[in-house]
Amino acid sequence: MMDKLRNVAIIAHVDHGKTTLVDEMLKQSGVFRDNQEVASCVMDSGDLERERGITILAKNTAVRYGDYKINIVDTPGHADFGGEVERILKMVNGVILLVDAAEGPMPQTRFVLSRALELGHRVIVVLNKIDRPDQRVLEVVDEVLELLMDLGCTDEQLDSPMLFCSGRNGTASYSPDVEGVDLKPLFDTIINYIPAPEGDPDEPFQMLVSSIDYNEFVGRIAIGRIERGTIHDNEEIAVCNYHSPDAPARRAKAVSMYQFEGLQRVPVKEATAGNIIAMSGIGDITIGDTICAPSRIEPIEFVKISAPTIEMTFSVNDSPFAGREGKFVTSRQIRERLFRETLKDVSLHVSELEGATDSFVVAGRGEMHLSILIETMRREGYEFAVSPPRVLFREIDGKRSEPIERVVVDVPGEYIGAVIEKLGSRRGEFLEMLPVGSRTKATFLVPERGLFGYRNEFLTDTKGEGIMSSVFERYEPYKGELSRRGTGSLIAWETGEAVTYGLFNAQERGALFIGPGTPVYAGMIVGVSPKNEDIPVNVCRRKQLTNMRAAGSDEALRLTPPRQLSLEQCLEFLADDELLEVTPKSLRLRKRILDHAQRMKQLKSRG
Repeated sequence: MMDKLRNVAIIAHVDHGKTTLVDEMLKQSGVFRDNQEVASCVMDSGDLERERGITILAKNTAVRYGDYKINIVDTPGHADFGGEVERILKMVNGVILLVDAAEGPMPQTRFVLSRALELGHRVIVVLNKIDRPDQRVLEVVDEVLELLMDLGCTDEQLDSPMLFCSGRNGTASYSPDVEGVDLKPLFDTIINYIPAPEGDPDEPFQMLVSSIDYNEFVGRIAIGRIERGTIHDNEEIAVCNYHSPDAPARRAKAVSMYQFEGLQRVPVKEATAGNIIAMSGIGDITIGDTICAPSRIEPIEFVKISAPTIEMTFSVNDSPFAGREGKFVTSRQIRERLFRETLKDVSLHVSELEGATDSFVVAGRGEMHLSILIETMRREGYEFAVSPPRVLFREIDGKRSEPIERVVVDVPGEYIGAVIEKLGSRRGEFLEMLPVGSRTKATFLVPERGLFGYRNEFLTDTKGEGIMSSVFERYEPYKGELSRRGTGSLIAWETGEAVTYGLFNAQERGALFIGPGTPVYAGMIVGVSPKNEDIPVNVCRRKQLTNMRAAGSDEALRLTPPRQLSLEQCLEFLADDELLEVTPKSLRLRKRILDHAQRMKQLKSRG
């Protein structure tokens, strides 16, 4: 049975077409009926994943190809969710590396490929999107081979098979000059090149938990590949952990087990070595635990997840509007929710802030990692305040060191000068530049704190045509002071409702974030000032009506449409003395100290 089994993961940089390719593999393997209506990117089941067009959590599926069963894991492409990719690679025997035929290898391609090569996995290289008008297949083939050599691959890995695909059309071929008809070449290559899983089905049971799912009815569900042995439902098991050798193994029972078939989880009575299964019934199971037969307790070493590089403080909302819109507002509820998230997200760290009962320090892999958590909590009805992101420094060889990101930009040639200048002012180190048609691809090493607030500037400088992606590279000695933001904030002077007259006068000072009718409170940020200083404005100010001044003449006042900031833009905008108030209905920027007189007093004492 194990000879007829293959376990593969699909890895790639963000937006190179992983989920779209899995869609076609599911369709062509007969998972769906011919007349069945199927949403695109069917694997991206979460609301946020569908809205943003990205994969956040790794997903398991399985297809049948002839007599063979292929377990496929679709992984995220964003560097912030790299923790997902690292642990998923432990479950599989080979990987399909997807590379966009126009963009070529990008930072995350390098990151995920290095992890796969470290584990000694076999690699199938798939050049995707060969139907793009700007494809440059032959150049990208050379770039992939250079990347493999750069990462110290073995001779066998350098000789990996290459396929040429169009995920959207569901075609694959062995040569870029021959147009594919279907994905048969890809299925055949998986069967012939990826090894079958190893493991003796007659030995005592052992399985490493690589992923956790949660269900309200059965609680936590452990997902992993069986390393050896066979398990039956309701069998006695023991749970241990490699990093806690002194802790006694916990006894439990495998209440129910499932295998993956298409998009379904199918209950099974027994499962043998090599299979990827989901198991429920173990209450406090977590990622990295090993499930064994009680007769032979041997924990499996768990792949070390890269440590977080940035942190934020989540605290109870204490603004004048606190509790109006949220369902869960207390520190106990926020604490429970944050610690629950750490059970399924191994790269997230949560700790309580020293000396504060209502604040928690949450550390993650990047701004997007934490913004997805904020958005998820917000939709669940939580209300809280968050601080600006801060990088996590480390002491290395007696020197204060900071995280450095490898940044790759792909911009029209005429804008590259502005990008080099801006990243240089943010202590970025220029590495290389490559012309690709009318566009230019450049690589930099930039301190992570230098990227805070830069993405908006980057889009402005490149007229919205630039593509920028980054991945954590290493820690380096502290690069020196950086100016965080060159603009100030427009701050509401009093509590009330914003009116056209007040907003009209305020918009002369800068760009506004709010429109008429918006409730505001003293200390709330209502816009951005081009000067490098905060300016109090009275957006609630009404026109004094007299015999000479009629109410109707307000209609002549023209307001500039306010700038609507997304969650990520709000986090990038925050200065050190500001907070973001997050509720299910609103995102409000505010000063940490709301009272103007107190703020000025503190500014004086600092100055």
